[in-house]
Amino acid sequence: MASGCVGTGRGRWFAFIGLVSVAAVTLVATASPAEAARKKRRQVSGGYAPPYAAMVVDAKSGRTLHAVNEDAPRIPASITKVMTLYLLFEQLERGRLGMDSPLRVSANAAREAPSKIGFEPGETIAVRDAILALITKSANDVATTVAENVGGSEDEFARMMTARARSLGMSRTTFYNAHGLPHDPPNLTTARDLTILARAIQDRFPRYYPMFGTRVFNYAGGAYRNHNKLLGRIEGVDGIKTGYTRASGFNLMTSAKADGRHVVSVVLGGRSGASRDKVMADLVVAALPRATSGGRSAPMVAEAPEPQPERAR
Repeated sequence: MASGCVGTGRGRWFAFIGLVSVAAVTLVATASPAEAARKKRRQVSGGYAPPYAAMVVDAKSGRTLHAVNEDAPRIPASITKVMTLYLLFEQLERGRLGMDSPLRVSANAAREAPSKIGFEPGETIAVRDAILALITKSANDVATTVAENVGGSEDEFARMMTARARSLGMSRTTFYNAHGLPHDPPNLTTARDLTILARAIQDRFPRYYPMFGTRVFNYAGGAYRNHNKLLGRIEGVDGIKTGYTRASGFNLMTSAKADGRHVVSVVLGGRSGASRDKVMADLVVAALPRATSGGRSAPMVAEAPEPQPERAR
């Protein structure tokens, strides 16, 4: 198991290896003319230019520890579901839903493409199970079920997601659905915006965030393993979400804590799940020893207050 510790020969060695890997990742991101031409041919609408973007932020200080193409538009794929869960956690916090509240599955939700649990129209799933199904299985039928039950419709829930993103300072993010499937237009974001979301969901919902560390979700006779394979493999990693579509490549958002340090990291556009995980592991191992181990100096990531209507004079 890799270690994020400092102050030991082993920790310094891992930090050195990680820094070398970060440099290699940066070099890979600089494409040859032939590769650049291939990437140009793969471009899709909306200014999207795959594949690679990454960012690592010290959660305590807010300092950027690594960044490549961090403000370029990218498709988040199933990392979208982190915002879906953010809005669901809000409903729990406000008392509008409880962990045992049933969410009804519509015919529309049941039709969603895999990854999915496979509900029939009219069935229900409890909020607690819905959360775990999104975290582990990344179930698209459950994401749409949450959207329809909370927002009344997919479109309204997507509007709520985008509004929440803006209130958190995610200025380059727009959501059109709750699951991240490649609909037209696709959800768009940036690595920087996703580091904001990774910090915000922990700051706002410390009660619910630990659920992202669930490795196996047992439900209705099935056992669904978390797609985040760094859990239990890289010291300190406690979540949070993977994502993949053909257009987005392999994506991963992580949070890692060790020795009083805390970093959040985003990798977008990996060529494979294994290579994405390797890049992320190297980034985490390199960044953790460089993060502050003291008290928090960065403010909590908070939503901007909603504008109040002007009073009549």
